[in-house]
Amino acid sequence: MAIGRNFTQALQKSLRSLEKRGSSFHWEPLSASKDELLAIAAVPTDGRIVTVQQALRAGATAEEVFEATKIDPWFIDQIVLINEVAEAIHASENADTAMFTLAKEHGFSDAQIASLRGFGEKEVREVRHILGIRPVYKTVDTCAGEFPALTPYHYSSYDLETEVEPSDRRKVVILGSGPNRIGQGVEFDYSCVHASFALSDAGFETIMINCNPETVSTDYDTSDRLYFEPLTLEDVLEVIHAEQQSGELVGVVVQLGGQTALGLAKGLEEAGVPILGTTPAAIDLAEERGLFSGILDAAGILAPKNGTATDYESAVAVAEEIGFPVLVRPSYVLGGRGMEIVYDTPSLADYFDRIAGQGMVGAANPLLVDRFLDDAIEIDVDALYDGHQLYIGGIMEHLEEAGIHSGDSSCTLPPVTLGRDQIDHVREATLAIAQGIGVKGLLNVQFAIGAGILYVLEANPRASRTVPFVSKALGIPLAKAASRIMVGTTIEELKTEGMLPVQDGSIVPLDSPVAVKEAVLPFKRFRTKEGLIVDSVLGPEMRSTGEVMGIDRDFPRAFAKSQEAAYGGMPTSGTVFVSVSDRDKRAIVLPVLRLQQLGFEILATSGTAEVLNRNGIHARLVAKYSEGRDGEGGETVVDLINANKVDIVINTPSGRSARADGYEIRAAAVAADKPLFTTIAQLGAAVASFDALSDGFEVTSLQEYAIARSARG
Repeated sequence: MAIGRNFTQALQKSLRSLEKRGSSFHWEPLSASKDELLAIAAVPTDGRIVTVQQALRAGATAEEVFEATKIDPWFIDQIVLINEVAEAIHASENADTAMFTLAKEHGFSDAQIASLRGFGEKEVREVRHILGIRPVYKTVDTCAGEFPALTPYHYSSYDLETEVEPSDRRKVVILGSGPNRIGQGVEFDYSCVHASFALSDAGFETIMINCNPETVSTDYDTSDRLYFEPLTLEDVLEVIHAEQQSGELVGVVVQLGGQTALGLAKGLEEAGVPILGTTPAAIDLAEERGLFSGILDAAGILAPKNGTATDYESAVAVAEEIGFPVLVRPSYVLGGRGMEIVYDTPSLADYFDRIAGQGMVGAANPLLVDRFLDDAIEIDVDALYDGHQLYIGGIMEHLEEAGIHSGDSSCTLPPVTLGRDQIDHVREATLAIAQGIGVKGLLNVQFAIGAGILYVLEANPRASRTVPFVSKALGIPLAKAASRIMVGTTIEELKTEGMLPVQDGSIVPLDSPVAVKEAVLPFKRFRTKEGLIVDSVLGPEMRSTGEVMGIDRDFPRAFAKSQEAAYGGMPTSGTVFVSVSDRDKRAIVLPVLRLQQLGFEILATSGTAEVLNRNGIHARLVAKYSEGRDGEGGETVVDLINANKVDIVINTPSGRSARADGYEIRAAAVAADKPLFTTIAQLGAAVASFDALSDGFEVTSLQEYAIARSARG
């Protein structure tokens, strides 16, 4: 959402608030003809409005655009106006006050002006400041003029008079998380909101900058001041300038708003803005592979063999040196965007073909290439560090093996299969990483245990998406504590105040409840461009659009609750179809035996059926989709799923063909809304939870858990 003094200003601000490559109007060379652009615009998509703007540039009339899109002519005329202003900016003899005033009145960013004039964005901003052209901030009166508003919110405009009131309180600016999307959602908004509450309680004036109307951070009473502005460097710098003019600015919090806020840290620091907590240089230490490897080497901590690449040729060289399969990951991304497990050189070539033109890999954003750890247990750690003392918020054990994005993987807190020695080793490694990076605030570290050896996968000195889960499961207000650490309070002082429990989350009493986080994966709501169901195989790129938490006295009951909340529960009788890869055939025997003991009928494809029958499990043979009908009136597994004759589907793909083999089976299961298991680990957890389902659930409130926690001391 964006607010402006006219439609063109608000529209351009809203488009740059999307933070998506190509989402703003641009005036680069045209990539298609007028007719081609009109044909594209005729189909409603998220990028349609930019396509309309490009079609108008290509010579389409407002009438032609209306015929293709049925967009109201008034709005089309406003986009025509923006293109006319762009032409005036480009044609202006001088970058003078008149030109800048015209551009800013219609919402043009410094980056857009730079593109039209052939300059750099930084140079445009410097000239604009020299000319004294800066925004003022108008107020949306939350009391509608009935009486003075104590919690107004502001938006920028290139008018004459600002409505930001001076203040004698010390200010802290918190950068929000911007638009919700897969990989960056309300989890980060949670941290921003709790930081605002904690800093306000500590006596600071809190200033929130965010542009998402669906978040709690943009409620007018969450912070002392709210700026409804795009989270770009230009817009944030102008808000900070306005606040510095009206009082003392202590600094800016960038750790809590996900990649949106982190991406602004370096530019803010270069502009002389004080960054609270972990410095941008320390953030780069964790992201820059060579520097981070040095920290791990100095601490004696292992990481999977790895390297970096800036193009296809260097990626092949690294992958062949460390050995396939490899995990490839672009730098500075959230939600695992662009992450994949690659099994051979042709697959790597295909990967580069698919990411071409997206600006994800280059000299400034190298591709990280890691040896993929097969059959490893992944562990997530959220911790606090104040420069002297480490405080573990929680140690979470993933149910799925390493290689599935943490946002898609189920996890349990406390861990249910890790020994005390392993947990202590994780704590020691987390401390060494926090010290090496120079963390001040939150730290998330992802580990993997393979063949009994602890490896570090990655470390992020920022709020993670698991902070709300840990905070609710263990009653530890991580985001509040982190914000206080950023402004100078120590962990020991927070313990004395009572904000943090004396014992951190690395030791959880045996009588404490177990919490399970489960991802919500609404695959049936999505289709490919060709209209096909999106494959439901999980991998290193995040796909979930939400999550739930189940909490109870033990793991099976907590897991059963999480499944009930996420997917409406599991059937307790019926027919189970099983088809697994060769690597999973040994592991599948005991879970399927238990399902048979519970009364389920077992169906399987040939290879899986042979293994099950040899182990005393009667499995009825069914044809694969690729085998077609058997010529005797038999049905394939897809036919059975479509006919509602299957209640649970177990299908684990493997290797290079993970997205091809079994796709039809998984697509049918998704379309029929049947429980689908693509990993053995999650199947095992589900089978263990069946007894809990038969016993029924007991309900205990978080408040009751908090009272019990206090009673334990």
